[in-house]
Amino acid sequence: MNEERFALSGTNVRVRRCFLRKEVVVAVADMQARARAHDQSGTFPTEDIALLRRLGAFAASVPTDLGGLGLGTEPDAALDIMEILRLIGRGNLSVGRLYEAHVNALRLIMRDGTLAQRQRTAAAALNGALLGLWVTDAPDAPVVLSGDCVLQGMKSPCSGAGQIRHALVTARLASGATHMLAIELPSGQPVDEAAWPMQGMRAACNGRVSLDGIVTGRDAVIGEAGAYLRQPDFSAGAWRGMAVALGGMEALVGIMREMLVARGRADDPHQRVRIGEALIALETARMWVHRAALVAESGTGDPGDVANTVNLARIAVERAGLDILRLAQRGLGLAAFRSGALAELLMRDLATYLRQPAPDITLTDAAAHFTVRDLPWLPC
Repeated sequence: MNEERFALSGTNVRVRRCFLRKEVVVAVADMQARARAHDQSGTFPTEDIALLRRLGAFAASVPTDLGGLGLGTEPDAALDIMEILRLIGRGNLSVGRLYEAHVNALRLIMRDGTLAQRQRTAAAALNGALLGLWVTDAPDAPVVLSGDCVLQGMKSPCSGAGQIRHALVTARLASGATHMLAIELPSGQPVDEAAWPMQGMRAACNGRVSLDGIVTGRDAVIGEAGAYLRQPDFSAGAWRGMAVALGGMEALVGIMREMLVARGRADDPHQRVRIGEALIALETARMWVHRAALVAESGTGDPGDVANTVNLARIAVERAGLDILRLAQRGLGLAAFRSGALAELLMRDLATYLRQPAPDITLTDAAAHFTVRDLPWLPC
């Protein structure tokens, strides 16, 4: 790791953010080329993670006062991290999922951790550690932290299972309260990498991780009870996943256009309609992601307005993605379903990635909120 890359401030920080974005732009094509092999074998995208590590992408989310570039942890970097997430999603949605979780975990520790906890996590990220965010308990083995600071239970699914050593997890304490904990998995900790087979996003390695017997100190506990669910961040943080999905949509629209041109079908008026509608859906998603990023990362505004603006964006981006999937399938026909083709992989990964929890409640809650309040971005 080139530590001098991050010993910067002010204008130099902005230059380095721009430089990182340009490096990721160059990496997209190679990530796409490797994606099919990782999907077919269900293997972790080691080369892509190593590339992002070399570029300093994991270190970049560390706040500037701790030696990073503040991507995802500082308000003025909202659009910079949006672009990085979008580009990585365009390269490989599974890699985008892993990176988005890293940013989310680091952000939560920087928000709620003590100075010592923040410094410890920053040091790991600056050294290239990829952080996991594992908050879903296995139904038959919920995670608990005993009074003598020993964890028991399992997390499933866990993106990066078997590959990630540093993770932010949730656990129930003896008091009954749920807390976040920053842990480091010992070598040899039991992991079932195939415990959560998926139609798409196979390279994200969504497995089952046992936390049984991991000994933590009280200094592993991050923040207060229930901090992980604190609003508006709990809802507003979904915008980062939207940015990754946007990249996947861009990749699918791009391959759709390329295939139609290659097959001599792009001049067909019906195909032109599909291309036009796909571009409209893509721009709709981009505008909503852009707005959600600015609203969520600003750190200002009414919490309900922030959370529900992002909730509306979630539904808009999902609908745009589903429209693009339908248009690609109809435009490409059976070619879109040919196993091993990039279009087929993109459709499976995107369809899987768009399946976020409780979309109906998300929409109705946002509608209820803004039924009695003006939309915050509309002029008076």
